[in-house]
Amino acid sequence: MNVREYYTYLSGAREELWNFLRALPEAELNRPLIEGGDRFQCIKDLVLHVVDVEDHWIHDVARGGQGVAARYPHDWVRPQAEGYALGWILQYGSEVQERSRAFLEGDPDLERRVKLIQDDPQSETVSLDGLLWHVMTHEVRHTAQIALLVRMLGHTPPWLDFLRFMRPQPALAQS
Repeated sequence: MNVREYYTYLSGAREELWNFLRALPEAELNRPLIEGGDRFQCIKDLVLHVVDVEDHWIHDVARGGQGVAARYPHDWVRPQAEGYALGWILQYGSEVQERSRAFLEGDPDLERRVKLIQDDPQSETVSLDGLLWHVMTHEVRHTAQIALLVRMLGHTPPWLDFLRFMRPQPALAQS
């Protein structure tokens, strides 16, 4: 498995989940379901956070400041996403996704070392491959939380399993 293949899966699963969320009333997406949640309390908080993390790590850090968050001003630490329409969050996410897809199609050097803190000469580094896996794993964890919150609202979220999007290859016939 490589990052490009897995990102393709995530893009498909993300699109299906976002389309599902579009059909829910904003009031349900804004409902505080995470008791004691310091930063994230509702579904939209998690959706915005997933987008922010991808934009930050891939575009601001790995690509040196090419993110789009400046066009979507908000507090990324405490998103308070109930103040934003879901469409606004998803438009931001769509721009980030298109940039990520184009970046991966450009065949980046996945072994390149990336400084985790750009303006710190002593900053630790990770491979671009490792950083991309971090971003994708992060998304999987939070989309699972979103699916659980959807269930808590009484809905059945879409089936987002990997094998649903990446069809297994048939076994070769034995001669």
